[in-house]
Amino acid sequence: MNILTLHSPRIAPIVRDAGERAQTRFWEFFVSNIRNPNTRRAYGRAIGQFLAWCEHNGIGSIIDIEPLHVGAYIEALTRSHSAPTVKQRLAAIRTLFDWLVTGQIVPANPAASVRGPKHVVKVGKTPVLDPAEARTLLDSIDVTTQVGLRDRALIGLMVYSFARIGAALAMKVEDVYVQNRRLWVRLHEKGGKRHEMPCHHNLEAYLNAYIDGCGLASDPKRLLFRTIGRGTGRLTTSPLPQANAYSMIRRRASAAGIPTKIGNHSFRATGITAYLNNGGTLEKAAAMANHASTRTTQLYDRRRDEMSLDEVERVAI
Repeated sequence: MNILTLHSPRIAPIVRDAGERAQTRFWEFFVSNIRNPNTRRAYGRAIGQFLAWCEHNGIGSIIDIEPLHVGAYIEALTRSHSAPTVKQRLAAIRTLFDWLVTGQIVPANPAASVRGPKHVVKVGKTPVLDPAEARTLLDSIDVTTQVGLRDRALIGLMVYSFARIGAALAMKVEDVYVQNRRLWVRLHEKGGKRHEMPCHHNLEAYLNAYIDGCGLASDPKRLLFRTIGRGTGRLTTSPLPQANAYSMIRRRASAAGIPTKIGNHSFRATGITAYLNNGGTLEKAAAMANHASTRTTQLYDRRRDEMSLDEVERVAI
């Protein structure tokens, strides 16, 4: 059950029965309080499933939900879902009720005292490429076409600037600009943060070739990365969705003979690991990746994978 269908007049009975003020405050949580569309969708799914569970267990109104109910739901989730998923669901529920408390819909947050499962992450799980594989992938792209120029520029942007796929796809043509005789990129990151950094010389070549080859410079306000028209092979004015970018990456990796199941986020980890392997510091990597803490950056540092492989090969039998 996903209650986040903003264009639908339907609303969960458990919210509707709490009264008009509760309904308004509930929708304001998604429309006014959460600005990131990915977070909005994830929280919508999580809260919708929780409310459906509450209704199934006889809870008549959202204002009747108590810590016991939230605790029982989280306990049931731990038997069927991973710890990170359960913690994310609990965070969504807790954040919603914080919003309802400040709006004076409920007197206290029933999720505040509920503890989620323990989960400690020291190394990320995102698949990465070694530098040779990344180079093979980039060189395998046919750049005599507009789609090839676009794909190489997008992959290169994520590798060399550590850009998130969402920030890359949100870029406009004017977000690629010259400063001090060097090409720079402007990324609009999560939380409304603007992040600017100079381009690696390879990325500069890729972006210039893409913008010049597709004639994008004349319309700086349009999105940089767009879909390709069916049957035309030329860029449209429609934005490139993340799902399409993922399909493109999987297709390009397969064509290049790369078996690793990489995704959009793999290039961020690939770039950070390559940077650190070449003498870069964790602090500078965090700044380049626009991470608030180096602890987040460490999740993308996959140098330990190489060390582990070397140690395994010492078992000379």
